[in-house]
Amino acid sequence: MSKFITYLKTKSFRNNLIAAIFTVVAILFIAFFSLRYYTKHGQGLNVPALKGLSFNQAVSKLEDLGLRYEVDSVYIMDKPPGIVIDQDPDANTFVKDNRTIYLTINTAQAPNVKFPDIESKSLREVQPTLESFGLKIGDTTYKADVAKDVVLQANFGGRPLKPGDILPKGSRIDLVLGDGRGNEEVDIPNLLGLTKDEARFSLKGAMLMLGNITYEGTITDSANAVIVMQTPVLSDTLTKVKIGTPINITLSNKQN
Repeated sequence: MSKFITYLKTKSFRNNLIAAIFTVVAILFIAFFSLRYYTKHGQGLNVPALKGLSFNQAVSKLEDLGLRYEVDSVYIMDKPPGIVIDQDPDANTFVKDNRTIYLTINTAQAPNVKFPDIESKSLREVQPTLESFGLKIGDTTYKADVAKDVVLQANFGGRPLKPGDILPKGSRIDLVLGDGRGNEEVDIPNLLGLTKDEARFSLKGAMLMLGNITYEGTITDSANAVIVMQTPVLSDTLTKVKIGTPINITLSNKQN
């Protein structure tokens, strides 16, 4: 033990210790600066804001900054086609040179979807179903039916739809719904002597429909022709019909 302590006091030990310390410091110094060089510490840039720009504008910005990009696409009906909808990383994120920026572009071509089976389902059920298919509810009209707010018919572009029909994503679907009053009855109006337009107005107020129209004799003035017969007709035994019942009429230029 005494020899070891004596050795620690020698000049040779002190020189070896100093050399070892310098060696360790040199290794750490070299490793530190090599790592900084390899990772380009402190060198980089902020990602520009690209959302809302056209695809060409976004690409130009990225290329000017030396950044790479990859593109994906979605379809959003309410957004202009060809613009950047999303980006990753977000704007003002600090990244290294040559980093890949992922862009999501709104495509101009709407993908097609199959129309789901929504007939006889409630409006509350139908709304999320249509949204899940990328479709929207357009106009809603009501028709006399015992079921309230239940889909009786779905239309697109004025034509009825059936399950499986192909539609562009984002299409607006017009719905005919039941008003829940199909079993209610209303008084039969007396249409005799009225013109067709007057009858239509009267039936609308009574929540009835204009049915088939026939003509008696030669009609020289259809606007002024009057109703000489209606079915069903108001009588002692029949005074009421269900809401929505069609009333058939016969027009003639000769009044009874």
